[in-house]
Amino acid sequence: MMKTLKIIITGRVQKVGFRACIRRIASDLNITGTVLNLEDGKVQVYATGEAIVLEKFTSMVYSCPRAVIRDLQITEMPLTVFDGFSVLKLENRFNTEF
Repeated sequence: MMKTLKIIITGRVQKVGFRACIRRIASDLNITGTVLNLEDGKVQVYATGEAIVLEKFTSMVYSCPRAVIRDLQITEMPLTVFDGFSVLKLENRFNTEF
């Protein structure tokens, strides 16, 4: 059964290549979705795939080198279709340089 999860990951997960690692794991498992650094230092993942594969995915995020994961908050979301797996960038709304 296909489902979509929203995963909020806390710990040392920014500036350590974590998003690229997440994308690589998702690609290996044929999971679609997105990964995004949040302003508060957390990482947000939306992942769509088979339920059993999503379980494997969530356990594999701990294998990313240099990242130190403190907590995963996992929420099931309405099924969402993504075109592949993308690394997103949060626009810096406070940038005053022109």
